Amino acid sequence: MPDRPITILHRSPRLTASYLRAAVPRRRRSGEVPPQQLVLPNVRLDPAHVARYREVCGWPQGRELPVTYPHILGFGLTMALLTRPDFPLAPIGLVHLHNSIRRLDTIDPDTPLTLRAWADPLQDHPSGVTVDVHTTLTAADSQVPQWRSVSTYLRRGPRGASSGPAPHPCGPDRNEIDTTWRVARNMGRRYASVSGDRNPIHLHPLTARPFGFRRAIAHGMWTKARCLALLESSAGGAPPAPSCQVEVTFRTPVLLGSDVRLHAGSTDEGWAFELGSPNGDRWHLRGHLSTPGS
Repeated sequence: MPDRPITILHRSPRLTASYLRAAVPRRRRSGEVPPQQLVLPNVRLDPAHVARYREVCGWPQGRELPVTYPHILGFGLTMALLTRPDFPLAPIGLVHLHNSIRRLDTIDPDTPLTLRAWADPLQDHPSGVTVDVHTTLTAADSQVPQWRSVSTYLRRGPRGASSGPAPHPCGPDRNEIDTTWRVARNMGRRYASVSGDRNPIHLHPLTARPFGFRRAIAHGMWTKARCLALLESSAGGAPPAPSCQVEVTFRTPVLLGSDVRLHAGSTDEGWAFELGSPNGDRWHLRGHLSTPGS
């Protein structure tokens, strides 16, 4: 756990207020990421909300939490960090490049939990600058995380490293799972109603066009969750409980109302998977799911 100044919250930050702060234009800032850790204790899971999340992402109903669900529990903390007045990057326009989730132990949905979130210092990137936002989930009476996540966000700009383009991860070597489906045009609004992520690029073509998209695009974390749900429902694709790690790199956005293809193959560590266009001419995300002892 990082040694940082701690702010203990008594309730989850209001996302409406965070979006209002994000929408206010501000001058380009320089400086360092504030060394602040936000802590939200006494988080209790709402079974009805978990069920809605499962339905939207395609997870089967059950007691064990989907491995991606704690991400939306911590989204309010992430937005509170990114919209601080002293945060050096404006949140509007940040690009989600990468997400890594590690589940270390079974999460009991009936016990109170504690969320923590903080951001690392800025890092140079060939296309600008990145920031890593960390989130952990622990049982209320423990300091050992049961779940942790790191999301990497890019701010495009001139402050890039000179080492050339960043390498892209490889897709699966074989197709043991291969399925194509159409992403519903209202999926952005459906996922937003569950996750609280109401970024305008996900909601409607009219609100997405000012950001350069001809149609609204799917949430990156919805595409990750949907891929994992399909893996778990396919023969041999379910990761054994309680621990696993899932790394995903995002590339081209998924336009709502478009067809996508998931293909996956087993590896020595677990599974490699890719979500792309049906004809294979572009990919939207590539990921690896690994489990101890696999």
